[in-house]
Amino acid sequence: MQILLTGGTGFLGSALCALLLNEGHQLTIISRKPQVIFTRYGGKVRGLRRLTDLTVNDYFDVVINLAGEGIADQPWTQQRKLALYTSRVNLTEELVDWMRRVKKRPQVLLSASAIGWYGNQGHEILDEDSHPHDEYTHQLCKDWEKSALAAEQLGVRVCVLRTGVVLGRHGGMLKKLLPVFGFNLGGRLGDGQQWFSWIALQDYLSAVLFLMTNPKTHGVFNLTAPQPVTNSDFTNELAHLLHRKAFLNVPSIVLRILMGEMSVLLLGGQRVLPSRLLDAGFSFRLPSLQKALKVELALG
Repeated sequence: MQILLTGGTGFLGSALCALLLNEGHQLTIISRKPQVIFTRYGGKVRGLRRLTDLTVNDYFDVVINLAGEGIADQPWTQQRKLALYTSRVNLTEELVDWMRRVKKRPQVLLSASAIGWYGNQGHEILDEDSHPHDEYTHQLCKDWEKSALAAEQLGVRVCVLRTGVVLGRHGGMLKKLLPVFGFNLGGRLGDGQQWFSWIALQDYLSAVLFLMTNPKTHGVFNLTAPQPVTNSDFTNELAHLLHRKAFLNVPSIVLRILMGEMSVLLLGGQRVLPSRLLDAGFSFRLPSLQKALKVELALG
């Protein structure tokens, strides 16, 4: 299939590109770093710098929209919030606008979102039918999803990927934590009872392919493992598998002082279940945290 991908040079996009190429698909990647695309893939992938480089004559069977500035990369100043919004909502609006003008529209749009849509809800069990807590991450994700779902009015099947923390050794949160735990500096955050909804990289990639190729699926899907854990449980399991100690504790007040509003990413939580994905027939290969960490860290 002909596939258009935004955000193809990030942690998830890079892993997805490798998988799609291995399956024989033809890729066009929109990235601010086209030189990275050329260096990594040579002539195997078409690289474009911006959406405006697309024409009304371009056709893709599938569009996968993963673009977005890292939510935890910088403090949430007003300028940073604008960048987060622009790179998610405005870009998705531009993408759908291009679909509106093309001669032949794609069959499906898979568009990223995050479980931050639910906001911080303590111990409440959440699925796709749950109501959100109205806060910054919800507002950002709500507008992001709305801009993607507008493609349904064009006859395009839309699947919104409401994703948890993706666990993979070579990127994301796990890559940042490994050196910390390696020096025995790991520990729980706050009281450690906040819920942590995660998904193994292998299952994330499989879920994307499942939704891409299953024409009966549409709407919002939680891309999280069926067994969420608390921050304390995650910390203890990772330390155990790495044979390291995790006796430190970062008090909540310290995180709030250092990170401000962004501290909710570490101190808040969502206990999210992938109900619609399971109902659609998707089977997780790595449903438990212990098994997922062993596989992703190649620990046997």
